Amino acid sequence: MQFQSSPELIEKLYEHGIQKNYKAGEIILNDNANIRSIPIVTKGIAKVMRTDEEDKEILLYYLKAGESCIMSFLGGMHHEMSKVKIIAEEDTEILFLPTEKVSFFLREFPQWLDYIFMLYNKRFEELLEVVNAVAFKKMDERLLNFIKTKCEHAKSKTLNVTHEQVANELGTARVVVSRLLKQMEDEGLVQLGRNKITLMPGEKKQ
Repeated sequence: MQFQSSPELIEKLYEHGIQKNYKAGEIILNDNANIRSIPIVTKGIAKVMRTDEEDKEILLYYLKAGESCIMSFLGGMHHEMSKVKIIAEEDTEILFLPTEKVSFFLREFPQWLDYIFMLYNKRFEELLEVVNAVAFKKMDERLLNFIKTKCEHAKSKTLNVTHEQVANELGTARVVVSRLLKQMEDEGLVQLGRNKITLMPGEKKQ
């Protein structure tokens, strides 16, 4: 989701925005934080997490280059606290657009409004997928889809990730993830190593 058709819009975003770089695992936006700017990913990948009152987390969606978090956008527009946490999945570059500049872009650039609507539609569909997965899919199916999606983003068949990290993103217990991964290994779906999960050949994202 890029602004390739509007070099002027891209130029203005960089003119008014602030660029920052984050290492993999660093927090870009914390939950319950004041939203003073809208994060736009320019390089890398970030993940958006939701935390409940017991500090349990679940992955909502990923942000790739050229994408922003619609929940942060809406929160910033209404001067609300952040309801999500954004974490760098890999080394990531973020362009922060101050919230006071948003109305200027909405007024001066129709492409910006189109971009917001496209983001809203994309994120709504992704959130529906999360709800459907939690409500209707078994944990083993959710786990396998999670591994496939993460491999797709990483452009690698091997993930450097702990069972605890996987459990946190799926909103379940580590012991459940470990048991299911062992079953998947026995079935030839994955190969397990020390803090590594390798998706075996022939597996495709559903």
